[in-house]
Amino acid sequence: MIEIGKIKYNFYSMKSKAIEIKQELERYIDPVKREFLPGFFKTGQGQYGEGDKFLGVVVPNVRLVAKRYKEEPFEVTALLLESEWHECRLCALLMMVERFKKSDKKERNSIYNFYLSQTLRINNWDLVDLSAPYIVGTYLLDKSRDDLYRLAKSTLLWEQRIAIVSTAMLIRNNDFVDIICLSELLLHHKHDLMQKAIGWMLREMGKKDKELLVQFLDKHAAVMPRTMLRYSIEKMDEEERKHYMNFKNRLIKENLSDSNT
Repeated sequence: MIEIGKIKYNFYSMKSKAIEIKQELERYIDPVKREFLPGFFKTGQGQYGEGDKFLGVVVPNVRLVAKRYKEEPFEVTALLLESEWHECRLCALLMMVERFKKSDKKERNSIYNFYLSQTLRINNWDLVDLSAPYIVGTYLLDKSRDDLYRLAKSTLLWEQRIAIVSTAMLIRNNDFVDIICLSELLLHHKHDLMQKAIGWMLREMGKKDKELLVQFLDKHAAVMPRTMLRYSIEKMDEEERKHYMNFKNRLIKENLSDSNT
């Protein structure tokens, strides 16, 4: 009976802390942002963020709160991730990011595993982009990348985006193997959020090694979705961009010419 009492006390203590953090976030509500953000994050019926709700707190202020509460246990983080409010979920993820920075090897492993157990609640592109590189990408710098390929093969859009965006940290460390392999694996993805993510990471690779990006584009530009292609060549000069945007049409013409000779 004493143990049950302790469990109840711990639950209500954790719940109280999660409520406290939400109330702290509410101090930063901007009514203009509260009106703007639902449209920006596509929360309408049938859209990728359908049903998501926003307090109206900008990222820098969410980050301030996250830094103050970064040492809270996973139970509090999990409660925040269950929130209907987008900023509560973002705060939970940023708490983990901040905690991960200062953690030892053992705790980083715990944070990584907890993060991957919560992917159903990491359910919009900003939630992925502001957390995955700094937890998943950093953790995997010196480890097997099997989890990236498991996530990439998931049917959950956000797990697929985690796989791609996590490579940002690998790319930053001049490790390009996985972004190339994952890009080829997901080359024909239909969702524009994935096309943008892949194009973005290929562009980041190109900043480090332009020749490698050129090789990838020479091989795949003709079949890449246009959005993916546009994002990947964004930092190239105008002539190079024109070359690759017209790549498919030029190949078709060349093939037709060859077939008529």
